[in-house]
Amino acid sequence: MKDHASPTQTALRPPEDVMRLRRMGAAFPTRLSFLRTLMRALAADHVQVQRPIWDMDAAGFGHAVYTLRFGGYDYALVAVSSELAPQMRTDRVIASAWDTSYVLYDGIPDASEISRIIAMAPQQEAARFTARDLVLSRANKSVRLFDHVVAALRAGEQPDPEKIRKTGYLMRTTAVYGNGKFGIADRACIADRPGMGGPFMAEMLTVWLIRGFTHDLAEHVGGARLSRAAKRQLGIGNATGLGMAPFLVNHPLLLDAWMQVRETALARVRAIPSLETEQIETIYRLVARTAQHLVEWNVPDPIAALRIETMRREWPEFAATLTPDALMAATPIDQIITSSARWSVDTQELVAALVLEPFGELIDGLTECMATPFIPELDPAMACADLRAFIDRDWTWACAIDYDQPDDCAQFWYVSEEKLEPRLGHRQTEPGAELETPLDIGRQVKALAVDLALDGPVGQFLADYPQHRAAVRRVQTLARHPYAEIRDNLIGVDCLPIDLLRCKLAFFGAAKFDPKSDRWTRITLAQGAPLFDELENADDWWLPVALI
Repeated sequence: MKDHASPTQTALRPPEDVMRLRRMGAAFPTRLSFLRTLMRALAADHVQVQRPIWDMDAAGFGHAVYTLRFGGYDYALVAVSSELAPQMRTDRVIASAWDTSYVLYDGIPDASEISRIIAMAPQQEAARFTARDLVLSRANKSVRLFDHVVAALRAGEQPDPEKIRKTGYLMRTTAVYGNGKFGIADRACIADRPGMGGPFMAEMLTVWLIRGFTHDLAEHVGGARLSRAAKRQLGIGNATGLGMAPFLVNHPLLLDAWMQVRETALARVRAIPSLETEQIETIYRLVARTAQHLVEWNVPDPIAALRIETMRREWPEFAATLTPDALMAATPIDQIITSSARWSVDTQELVAALVLEPFGELIDGLTECMATPFIPELDPAMACADLRAFIDRDWTWACAIDYDQPDDCAQFWYVSEEKLEPRLGHRQTEPGAELETPLDIGRQVKALAVDLALDGPVGQFLADYPQHRAAVRRVQTLARHPYAEIRDNLIGVDCLPIDLLRCKLAFFGAAKFDPKSDRWTRITLAQGAPLFDELENADDWWLPVALI
């Protein structure tokens, strides 16, 4: 029998470096990101998207239905476009009306189901949904660009490429809800289906279908066709805030899986002994593309703008190191990653994302490990001495912090009563600290360490100190899953939720991060992704640049 040995790899980057907020907040999308994975799966399955229903008036108000068969199952996106007063249009979660709303439906909806969705979808959280509804979403127009595109098409012209480049999308979503929220189907209903097993696959499919709908809507209202190049450049925007931030804290095993896959992929390519000519050419092409992407990535936030400018300055320096001799040397990718340490964290992570691109055959299969059905479990039989050893090994960063100091406990997480979404308050100036949710992981573990006796099993200790149950479980989980924990103080004055957001969004496949504060950001998804009839070209759109 043929030996299927695992590919050679270097040591993974240590979690004490990788799992710091600053580095997590420098993450970039990779070929392992969920949207990229979805596009490859759709292409492999030869998926064809149909539009059996288009019921829109001249102004673009009405509904449409898109259908596809994927992995042996039928799915449909029901899109509803509504007239919205300008003063009602906002990205904030307090909004109660949107330009468009959507449901990803399990199967092909009949007329009665379409009517139900048309009535319910515009109400979003205020409506009632069923287990046939897989994903619920809504989006608002980027009004200036949408109107410009429509006006250009009506004039018999294509839209201004510079205007498209500056925005990058016709609409941006303000929520893409899945996994049982508001009565829709739980993830478990579809997790075993082909193509849907990876994280957020249904949500990413919804985003891609919405993006296509925005193209169709603009063409309908404009009365003419957009060029393919323009449509490839028009992704779907997204506005995301604090509601997403605690996810990585609350799902440690999932975080570990995502990070392990990415770091394993990087370790595999670092171990490649030599590069083929085609791979070298791909690297050169992507280095040039990245330089252009950095030029096109402009944001008003001064901190983010400075970081982008630093990357622009450092990128030619990095490119200059990629001489033919360097790329034809032994273990060239390992040398590239090692030498990148001389530049900023942002540039380091950009380099790490780039070097994964030419090696799909080696690393793409790892994405099958990004989902996990498991949840953290407490082991009451573990000896307290062993638990202490794990704290001493993995949690020195947490135990070194003085949480009695105002700066080290400056913030507290809580859940908004109005929207039932996470929020972040300032302990010294805002009320509500008594409603704090337990995201103070480091503080919990330090309190555990203070009380932990070294005799007997953990279960006996918890009988006397039940308040430490969650902290014990976190310590035991990290002992087995090294990338499960963010190794920073999540209630300290320096904790920036935007770092959590960016890490998660990069795994989605987001680019063009546009922070509006340290608590919410706009992004672009599916920019450069294949159109509905281009899935055969599904896998070369990392950090897309303007082609029009």
